[in-house]
Amino acid sequence: MLQPVFTLKLRHKINPRMVAVGRYDGTHPCLAAATQAGKVFIHNPHARSQHLGAPRLLQSPLESDVSLLNINQTVSCLTAGVLNPELGYDALLVGTQTNLLAYDVYNNSDLFYREVTGDNVHSLALCDFDGDGKKELLVGSEDFDIRVFKEDEIVAEMTETEIITSLCPMYGSRFGYALSNGTVGVYDKTARYWRIKSKNHAMSIHAFDLNSDGVCELITGWSNGKVDARSDRTGEVIFKDSFSSAIAGVVEGDYRMDGCQQLICCSVDGEIRGYLPGMAEMRGNLMDTSVEQDLIRELSQKKQNLLLELRNYEDNAKAELSSPLNEADGHRGVIPANTKLHTALSVNLGHEAQAAHAELCISTSNDTIIRAVLIFAEGIFAGESHVVHPSVHHLSSSVHIPISPPKDIPVDLHLKTFVGYRSSTQFHVFELTRQLPRFSMYALTSPDPASEPLSYVNFIIAERAQRVVMWLSQNFLLPEDTNIQNAPFQVCFTSLRNGGQLYIKIKLSGEITINTDDIDLAGDIIQSMASFFAIEDLQVEADFPVYFEELRKVLVKVDEYHSVHQKLSADMADNSNLIRSLLVRAEDARLMRDMKTMKNRYMELYDLNKDLLNGYKIRCNNHTELLGSLKAVNQAIQRAGRLRVGKPKNQVITACRDAIRSNNINMLFRIMRVGTASS
Repeated sequence: MLQPVFTLKLRHKINPRMVAVGRYDGTHPCLAAATQAGKVFIHNPHARSQHLGAPRLLQSPLESDVSLLNINQTVSCLTAGVLNPELGYDALLVGTQTNLLAYDVYNNSDLFYREVTGDNVHSLALCDFDGDGKKELLVGSEDFDIRVFKEDEIVAEMTETEIITSLCPMYGSRFGYALSNGTVGVYDKTARYWRIKSKNHAMSIHAFDLNSDGVCELITGWSNGKVDARSDRTGEVIFKDSFSSAIAGVVEGDYRMDGCQQLICCSVDGEIRGYLPGMAEMRGNLMDTSVEQDLIRELSQKKQNLLLELRNYEDNAKAELSSPLNEADGHRGVIPANTKLHTALSVNLGHEAQAAHAELCISTSNDTIIRAVLIFAEGIFAGESHVVHPSVHHLSSSVHIPISPPKDIPVDLHLKTFVGYRSSTQFHVFELTRQLPRFSMYALTSPDPASEPLSYVNFIIAERAQRVVMWLSQNFLLPEDTNIQNAPFQVCFTSLRNGGQLYIKIKLSGEITINTDDIDLAGDIIQSMASFFAIEDLQVEADFPVYFEELRKVLVKVDEYHSVHQKLSADMADNSNLIRSLLVRAEDARLMRDMKTMKNRYMELYDLNKDLLNGYKIRCNNHTELLGSLKAVNQAIQRAGRLRVGKPKNQVITACRDAIRSNNINMLFRIMRVGTASS
């Protein structure tokens, strides 16, 4: 459906995820991409009108239609777009670890150059998430969450299993995403339509209507050089191509200036291909043929599967009628028709050779044996699948499988269980799904007042105690003989991961207290309760003394890093002025043929340059430490927000940020504790 219309081979290596197309003169589309040597190349096959000779933009010695922009720092991100509508052309924005450059390519001049402090954000996109005609900001971060911002307010959150590396709007409230573990998929609002997982990494995703049906497909460029297009509805591959090296970026633009948008794929080796979508008038014949071929292929595959299944039934029937009983187990190999499979989840406290874990027990309803179990579960096993294959000497009618989810999220366990007899050569496959509760890594234990955590969250909800017990039974693995009476009551759990204690108490008044030193766990419990009880707004009182004390130390460090940063910046500014002075004096000496003085001045310049390089290294290290501390502060604000629900949550986050801006640390901790800045 995509037709290749041009291929270019540029003699520049391209950094992954750093490709953009812009009309930098307002007319001609040009490809910009970051290279490994701290440069950005701009490919302009249409015009030679750039004003060369200024400090930044220089002609490439390798190609006449490529210009090089010297950044002199490692480029970390790159994009193009309209910065000032009055100018009528696109600006190029280049980000490094410490700075952001907005560049006017046509006039070869800086629009602005700013020092910036980053955060743990890995991807951004704009999408009309709620269908109100205005676009919301989608943010993918390294804490595995996709957050949707409407101005400063978080209106939705989706938790994934890995770092979100890419986001792209498709149409309406639908958007594509990619994770660092090779997963790509499509969401519509908070509902995930589909996802696939590859052993390769998705380097770039882009939405493009490749069959002219008015609906965008998800285009993915992979680390193995493959490019594929998938249906936004099903994830089915409807087009693919391959390059000789990893894909660096997938963009679109009217690169041939013929009025048609091309899909442009770039590899890290500098190979660029442009594709034209199938035209609407061509779609009838091409698409019908394609659909027919796909249907024939699908029906042929079904036929093969049915023939194989029929042959298995025939072989079993022959064995049932003609074969004698097997002496070893007294069966002919065909399992009884009433065979059932039972599953049970429980907590295993472990022993010396094995850590504590949640445990899945699978058993049959008779003397048949379980030969193998395949489990597919998102975010629990490496590769998302796990195979249990008992040895021949340990075959039985039950299998116990340890499960240790790394995060407190509900997970669907998709099971395929092979059941037969010891002598069987063919096995019956049972398929079923069992959900692992969100807090399955916590064991119900007896309360011990001496070990009760000092940290707590306290709030009131208008729910009966029986409903709270129902929430407990759905979210924890409670023993079958657990009998929780009416309020007031308390339950105590021990974490199977670190042995931490969790107390949940409810009073007759509906007041609930959660005692735990893990602020993330407290937030997860509150969000889970809010979802279960359909709570729209919830204000809480909270105190985490140990965590707050660590945060106080981090805030002190932030002040120290800022002071060091200001001093280093002032020193560098002073040295820059000294460099200019020494250079002028050295040149004056050269013109006066005072070679001794000139040599001394250049030696001073050499020493000063070494000092500047050393200072720059210190400044970079200081900046890295500052980023780490600011990240910790931002995470603390988000954690304080997750202790609340709805408007109180957004108010806490906004008030905390205001307290940080005004450097009012005491106010910050008050907001985190009681949810408001007012006394």
